[in-house]
Amino acid sequence: MIEDLSSVIEVTQRIEAPPEIVFSYLTDSARFTQWMGIGAALDARPGGRYRIDVDGEHIASGEYREIDPPHRLVMSWGWEGHPTVPPGSTTVEITLTSEEGATLLRLRHLGLPSEAERQQHTGGWGVYTGRLRNLPSLA
Repeated sequence: MIEDLSSVIEVTQRIEAPPEIVFSYLTDSARFTQWMGIGAALDARPGGRYRIDVDGEHIASGEYREIDPPHRLVMSWGWEGHPTVPPGSTTVEITLTSEEGATLLRLRHLGLPSEAERQQHTGGWGVYTGRLRNLPSLA
């Protein structure tokens, strides 16, 4: 299968913590809401479901497809009630690489249906991964 790179966005962040710690903030519900959302129910295992209440109005949900602690996770992604990006319609891949005592987080979001959606999600992922990078508990 050939990947359509025109529908892929990528965001990277250097986080001053080891991959094991960063990974826990991607898979533990209480830690997750420290950087994204006001509520999260995460069943971080292949086939497990997740539901993230970002702001009381926007709910992201999907299923974990791949979990490789502390290096990688892949999940389907979408928004409940969204006409063009419904739950499970896109894919988010997060890779964590150890880099000189820190972690390089690389987030790729595949399958977004339009340039407007790609721009919106690039901005959103930039904001939220920036919040993760800046958590005092990771320092």
